[in-house]
This record gives sequence, structure tokens and C-alpha cells, in this order.
Amino acid sequence: MAKSVTKTAREIARGEQSSRSIVESCLSAIKTKNSTLNAFSDIYEDEALSLAEERDAERKKGELRGSLHGVPVGVKDLFYIKDRRTARGSAAFSEFVPSETAPIVERLEAAGAIVIGKTTTTEMGWSGSSVSEYYGSTRNPWNAQLTSGGSSSGSASALVSGMVPMTLGSDGGGSVRIPAAFCGHFALKGSLARIPTYPWSATEMLSHAGPMTLTATDSALLFDILKGPDPRDHHALPDDGLCYCGAEVDMARLRVAYAPTLFGVDVDDEVDRVIRRAVQRLKDAFGIAVEAVSPDWVDPIKIFETLWVAGRGVAYGKKANGAGSSFGSGFANLVRQSCRIDLEDYLDATKARAVYAAGVHHFFERFDILLTPTIPILPFDAELEAPEGMGSNSDVLPWTGWTPFTYPFNITGNPAASIPAGLSSTGMPVGLQVIGRRHSDATVLAFCRDLEEKAGFFVMKGDLPELVEAVE
Repeated sequence: MAKSVTKTAREIARGEQSSRSIVESCLSAIKTKNSTLNAFSDIYEDEALSLAEERDAERKKGELRGSLHGVPVGVKDLFYIKDRRTARGSAAFSEFVPSETAPIVERLEAAGAIVIGKTTTTEMGWSGSSVSEYYGSTRNPWNAQLTSGGSSSGSASALVSGMVPMTLGSDGGGSVRIPAAFCGHFALKGSLARIPTYPWSATEMLSHAGPMTLTATDSALLFDILKGPDPRDHHALPDDGLCYCGAEVDMARLRVAYAPTLFGVDVDDEVDRVIRRAVQRLKDAFGIAVEAVSPDWVDPIKIFETLWVAGRGVAYGKKANGAGSSFGSGFANLVRQSCRIDLEDYLDATKARAVYAAGVHHFFERFDILLTPTIPILPFDAELEAPEGMGSNSDVLPWTGWTPFTYPFNITGNPAASIPAGLSSTGMPVGLQVIGRRHSDATVLAFCRDLEEKAGFFVMKGDLPELVEAVE
């Protein structure tokens, strides 16, 4: 049964449940479900149980480490944990063990959280699907034949199936929002560098780190813990000094825009139906006007492809070309294709990124919030990088053909969340993307919390409210 971070932490702090009982419940769920969903790659059973006993002893003495005391978490297998294997979804790094821990993990542990294991990811986080030649495909808890989305594929599947109450993910082109939309949970890609990202990424101008939770309320709690600078990330923003848990927004004063699509992309009829109903539910709940818009932005796929492919290709080219390279076929092809991108192409893309971002930021001088579908299609077969018959504007990144609404906001750095909007007629979650102006993370979270609390934006099974829309 899926549980919220807030509820779990409160129960432990009050002594209503022990940390050990929560950890044992998570481990039991992993043993029962992981063979089907393939969400965890490594499990730290003995260590997690030992730490849970320590947290319980501390609580009995009135010594809580922080607001996550004794709460288990799953960590995407791109983040370093000292002396723990970080394979990054790749046979090429199957034996790599870092000597330090990423700041995002350090901050969770300092707040009392217990890392229960590593969650699966696509190789080096390169793809938006859940296909992995190393781990095997990760699957959707709502229908195990279908993809969970990626690249934070295991983190989403583990969260929604109730294996853990919170996970960590990263987002370089949609990698927390894609699985959030497909699996029916909340995820915010914060403003670029709101949460420090380490180790260094070859696409540091696109890459974000952050929590994946059932609700925006849980996400706000974790952002309060995780945001703020770290010397290891030279982009990291100073702490904005805001308490996201307590942030409020005057809905009546917000200028909200709704784009049914971007770039003229066809949106699946089921997705469109659920999103339009969600927007109407928003309008009815708060009595606000939502302006339909059609931004004149051009699909920035070539900018994204150049930065994404060149960065990763150069960073891992020597290892890929070495004797006995064991990269998977998709990532190996990315490395090969990077050779056609020269320095002039790369610099042109960085300039084009600045121009494109300026245009989007100009749009947000008029609006506070932009709503779009997170993904224009429903989840598809878990063994595919893209649905059959759906092409891509990229020669190298087949997943970008079905994720055209997520990667643009990695290019611009705007905070962008996916919140459950409802279910399709086949019972699959549909995500609404909520984008705010740059650095307005608190506003986006407060807006989404109001959607949850006052407009019924839930699709979760278990002990959270379940929203199932009538099928016309």
C-alpha cells in the first residue's frame, strides 16, 4: 500500500509505528513485487534494518535527527553513495563503487532517512523509456506490460507500488516528469540548480536532481530539506529562504495559461479528454480564468539533441571505444553519433539555447503558470523505446518523439511539475504539467498543493484518495 512521506514521518515521530516496522514492510513489498516490476537494482536489507533499530532507539530517547527520521528512501542508481555500487544502469560501470556520497543523499540521511536500496535507470539516464539492456525493463505498477517511463523508471515504479514512501530521481529531459505522468504520482523538476547536482554531468545545463513523491505536499517537505548550495555544484542556487511546506498562493490572482499542445503535436484523444476535464475542474474549484494559448515557440529538439548527445558522447567516448566496451546498443549508438557534432555545432546550440530560453521567459512575464499535458500519449509496451509507428525529430533519441513537452523546460531551466490529472478509460494515469516562471518553485508547489487539496488531483491507489473519472 502506497503511503505518503508526511504521514509515515509523523507516525514514526509519534511512536505510532516503528521505523523497523516501516522498513520491514518496505522490504516485504520489494520481495513481493520487484520480480515483476524490476524497480530496485540493489537492496541494502541488513543495513536498513540496523539503521531502523538505531532510529527507533533514538526516538525513544527523544532524539530525532530531522523531519525524515526513520523513513526509508530509494535512490536512483545515478547518485553516488559511498562504498555502494553505482552501476548507472550500465555493464560498463557494474563494478564502480564511489568513495563519496552525493549531496542530495547526504541531506536526506542528515534528516534521518534510511536508504533502502538503489532503483533502476536507463543506461546513464540516456532515455525517457524504461528499457534497459543491463537491468531489464522496468514496468508500470498499473499494468506490468507497460512502461513506467524513465529515466527515473525504478524510482517511479517503486514509489507507486508501495515499495517505499519516497525516492530520488534526476531529470535531464523529463526523467522525473515522464514516469510521474505514466505512473500517477507527483514530481517537480525544480529550477535549474535549485537542488545541487553531483557528480558532475556532461549535460549540466540540462540536468536536475530532486525527489519523487506521491503528492506535492510530500515534495514540498523534501525540497525544504534538499534545496540550497553545495560547493561541489558550481551552478547551485543560494537558498531562497522560503519554506515550501508553508508556501501559499492566491489562486485568484494567478495568471494561468493552458496550452492543449505545443509545436502542433498530436495529443492522444484520451490524454486530451482527461487534461481538459482537469483544467475545467481547476476553473470550477477556484473560480479563476484560464486562458487558452498557443505559444509560437519552435520545437527545440535540435538544440536539445546537440547538447544531450555531444555532452554524453564526448564524456564517455573513450570508454565506449576502448577494448571490450560493454555499453548497451542505444547508448553506444549515441556515442557514435556524437562524432558528427563539432565544436561549432555545440556553440551554436548553446547560443540557440539562450535565445530560446529568453523567449520562454518573456512568455512568463505575462503568465505565472502554464499548463500542458505532461506526455501526449498513454504508456506503451515496456520493451519499446517508443510506440510503434511514432517517429522522432531526432536521429539519435527515439524517446524525444513522444516527450516533446518535457525537454523544452530543461533547456530553459523553468520549474516544471507533473501532477496526476485523472485516469484514461483503460485505467492508466494521465499527467498535467505545471510550469512556472524561472525560480518560482514555491509558487508551483503551492499551486499543485491547492490542486490536490481543493480540486481532487489524485489517482493513487491505496490509502490516498483515488480519482477515477467516468468514461463517456
